[in-house]
Amino acid sequence: MIVASAPTRLDFGGGWTDVPPFPEERGGFVCNLAIERRATVRLVTEGADAPSPDDALVAIALRRAGLPHARVQLTSDFPVGAGLGGSSAAGVALQAAIAAARGDTMDPCRLAEESRATEVDGLAIAGGYQDHYAAAFGGALGLTLTHRRHVERLTLTSSAVASLESRVCVIYTGESRISAETITAVLDAYRTCVPTVVAALERMRDLARGMAEALQAGNVSELAGLVDEHWHYQQSLHPAITTPRMAAIETAVRAAGAEGFKALGASGGGCVVALARVGQMEAVRAAATPLGTVLPWRVATQGVVITRH
Repeated sequence: MIVASAPTRLDFGGGWTDVPPFPEERGGFVCNLAIERRATVRLVTEGADAPSPDDALVAIALRRAGLPHARVQLTSDFPVGAGLGGSSAAGVALQAAIAAARGDTMDPCRLAEESRATEVDGLAIAGGYQDHYAAAFGGALGLTLTHRRHVERLTLTSSAVASLESRVCVIYTGESRISAETITAVLDAYRTCVPTVVAALERMRDLARGMAEALQAGNVSELAGLVDEHWHYQQSLHPAITTPRMAAIETAVRAAGAEGFKALGASGGGCVVALARVGQMEAVRAAATPLGTVLPWRVATQGVVITRH
């Protein structure tokens, strides 16, 4: 048995600018942070007559790899549809397990690209690159996107990690996000050059660059301000990006001491993050608890991990 796991992520900024054709036409940039909420794949290649996988991602990945009779068990320790990049974490873990089974060595970039190709080409899911790279690399990333992808691993000091873990509150709204529909609508608006959408995407990209600098400097308050501005532009992309539940959580956590707030992923549900002022984390958690589920988390310094049993 080969076991592979990959982390999910918090997308602080620049999401949407990693979705074609924006990167190729205007250049995208994403700042994200991998977290220890993982997707885990258990792959057994010696097991003829294994039942056909009922997960479409698994079935397509095995078929593309020439392993149609392999047995796969996929588990996760995060809510489904939470906006944490969970499907991409599963895809990267699956590609890593397949590569190990075939005796192939894939670097993180190849794992990320193959995982995305399986989703986009095999499942016809519109989406970007950042989730796959976060799952493959781990840690904090600054991802520059044009016709190619360039990964900068952001150095976090131990004090920066401690500050992030003590001030960033991740809250699951209980609503499953509608990313495919929302992404398609935003892409259509971009392709037809709707001015507010184009301007918002360009500003979100620039804010993400500032977030990468704030992370490396260990300045969580500066990060919070940039995240907060990003949320303003993110909401302007499409009316479905926010929901009444998310708005209620935002109001509650701001009153309790949050200085930054945004939805994760394409949104329309899933998780949100609230960045608390120093000393206000417990108050922010208490304010959020009646309206959602506060998810414990910590920084994932490693990306995909493979073991054999």
